[in-house]
Amino acid sequence: MPGVDYETEYNNRARVPENPALMAGWARDAAAYREQRAPRRIPYGPGVRHVIDLFAGDGRDNVEGALVVFIHGGYWQALDGSWVSHMARGLNAHGITVAVPTYDLCPQVSVAAIIEEMRQVTRELARLSERLVISGHSAGGHLAACMLATDWKAYDPSLPPHLVRAAYAISGLFELEPLVPTSINKALGLDQAAAKAASPLFWQPPAHGSLDAVVGELESAEYHRQSRTVVEVWGKAGLATQFGTVPAANHFTAIAPLADPASPMTLRLKELAGR
Repeated sequence: MPGVDYETEYNNRARVPENPALMAGWARDAAAYREQRAPRRIPYGPGVRHVIDLFAGDGRDNVEGALVVFIHGGYWQALDGSWVSHMARGLNAHGITVAVPTYDLCPQVSVAAIIEEMRQVTRELARLSERLVISGHSAGGHLAACMLATDWKAYDPSLPPHLVRAAYAISGLFELEPLVPTSINKALGLDQAAAKAASPLFWQPPAHGSLDAVVGELESAEYHRQSRTVVEVWGKAGLATQFGTVPAANHFTAIAPLADPASPMTLRLKELAGR
């Protein structure tokens, strides 16, 4: 869009100067949660990062057969699943199992390759449940939308066509072309064509399921636009969609409600898992 300073809009670490302290809190809380509830580790590929941490629900108020996936952010170029283990806490308290995958990072691989890795994750998790709800933060929100929009029967005829029942994207990115002129793209290496090809906004809209796109109230106008746009476009195509905001939250605090069993975010995911 003419006149938009995309560097300012998308450089979240610059927008939130306190991000090092917030991320240190993630690491601390995640490590404490892994000590409390050691995950089962499931490989989905040959690489050292091709692993899924599976946090079993605690058995109370159990949602039978449900499995929620949470995909970490980091602009496809940072972090791993161990940074966000505690994001399973809220749903675990309702008896819902949460899978937290790790994936390879740019520039070692492309964004397109990461999308393919998440498809491998989803296929692996289909062994455990055919009622998958896929959530994610930032780049993880992009990947969650990609999984909802994947044609699973075309990808693998042995999979059910409605494998992914819902996507819940927190601070997601659905149109990647605005990132091309920014510093974020140094690691991604996207040109306009590759950015458009990796943008689920321009894919065939999902024919089933639902999409929730939520964004922190204090996030940039571009983040709000991205979520509102995918909700509008996919909604007009017939998908059940919802847009929402996380009150008083920035890009790094928007996921905090996942650790709270009583938060509206956790309760919405519980509802989606129970359908």
